[in-house]
Amino acid sequence: MATVTINSLTFTYPQRKRPVLDNLSVTFPGGKFSLLTGVSGGGKSTLLRLIAGLTPLPAPNTVTFDGEPLTKIAPGKRAATVAMLFQEPSTQFTMDTVVNELRFALENQQVDPAAMPAKIDAALDFIGITNLKDRSLMALSGGEQQKVALAIIVAMDSDVILLDEPFASIDPPTRLTLLQKLVALCTQRGKTIILADHDLSGYDQWVDHLAVLDTGKVTLLSAEQTKKRFAAFTPEQLRLTHVTQPSSELTVCLQGDQLGIAQGKRQLIQPQDLSFFAHQATLITGPNGSGKSTLFRALVRLGKYQGTLAYAGTNIQKLSRKRYAREVGLMFQSATAQFLNVTVTEELNLSRHFGNADYFTAERVQDLLTQLNLADHAEQVIYSLSSGQQKKLQLLCMLIMAPDVLLLDEPLKGLDFASIQVVMRILTTVQRDLNLTLIMVSHQLSGLDDLITLHLHLDQQHLTYEGVAE
Repeated sequence: MATVTINSLTFTYPQRKRPVLDNLSVTFPGGKFSLLTGVSGGGKSTLLRLIAGLTPLPAPNTVTFDGEPLTKIAPGKRAATVAMLFQEPSTQFTMDTVVNELRFALENQQVDPAAMPAKIDAALDFIGITNLKDRSLMALSGGEQQKVALAIIVAMDSDVILLDEPFASIDPPTRLTLLQKLVALCTQRGKTIILADHDLSGYDQWVDHLAVLDTGKVTLLSAEQTKKRFAAFTPEQLRLTHVTQPSSELTVCLQGDQLGIAQGKRQLIQPQDLSFFAHQATLITGPNGSGKSTLFRALVRLGKYQGTLAYAGTNIQKLSRKRYAREVGLMFQSATAQFLNVTVTEELNLSRHFGNADYFTAERVQDLLTQLNLADHAEQVIYSLSSGQQKKLQLLCMLIMAPDVLLLDEPLKGLDFASIQVVMRILTTVQRDLNLTLIMVSHQLSGLDDLITLHLHLDQQHLTYEGVAE
């Protein structure tokens, strides 16, 4: 186990006036589970990257492991000391399949080739994804990719494990299972874990310390302060209390007749008749890898499907792609996959050019940017924004496009609770004013109750509308 100490660390990005980390000092105890939270764009990912040595330190001796400065640990030996799981796991994959990616990580640590198979199998088994061993990484769901990235961290067996939003695309039952496995790494293997997350659901009985990063400094909260923070993420706060079964009075906008979804030889959704209803906010939930994102891609004609799909009564295959894309839009799970320009302003201007500029006037867009805490980033390069900031910009751009039906794939990924509340208010207002149909996939349930009116659950290859859970 290793104690991580940050000493008077100040870090400022190029072309930025204010430091994101300001004379920060904090100690993360060895062999303990520390949870790091704070606002989107507040510097959590930056801090983790500095601890991992992935971003050059502005001064020596500002990060130490058991008193040894990070700068004095040879790069080839750092992986044995500290390993990091990125917020977007696909960005750290290099190889084609799961097993090859784990083998590649161990090769970089110069692990004896004869010992690799046992290490790989043990890591996959520990995370519970042995069945993914020979799968293509790019064919996995976002949640499955996060599990693979975590298995790589386990196989590397580093003393300090840094995790940046590791459960952002993980379904709640799997989230709890993986959380318990992280705790076991602390208690049974003596690992030091520092995990950054906005969603504090399920952590209350597991973490040793809750730390808040705010205005460039970290504060370790007291037991009473920690209890108050966790109170907003109790099971009662995550319930959907306004959902109902669809009634005959609702208008169908998308209709699937014997609609089925497959991925290669794997049947994800068995053929069934399925209706999506106009002017409603529908939430789709279900286990990782069950086919939710694949369903979305089929709905916008980016993926194959079985059966037929009709929009407003017309088979979507008979509609021109350009017209249909203006009617039914998809917000991708990965924000960076959707951007076409360099700066925030350029991306917004493109959306306004092709979107509903009458509603989204320059004044309204500026007000929304202010609400989303993006007003000061107008000329910033999109790819230098935090993941949460990118997500808010992506959502705003898709709303400006204002398709009649907007599919939202994990739109709350990387957002802090306050940002989620702002996003929900904006979604509610825009949906009401423009009479939009929203269909959302989300594992994050906190803050959704006031928006969601219908709930589809995907389980055992079948989608079923559910009412209020007892």
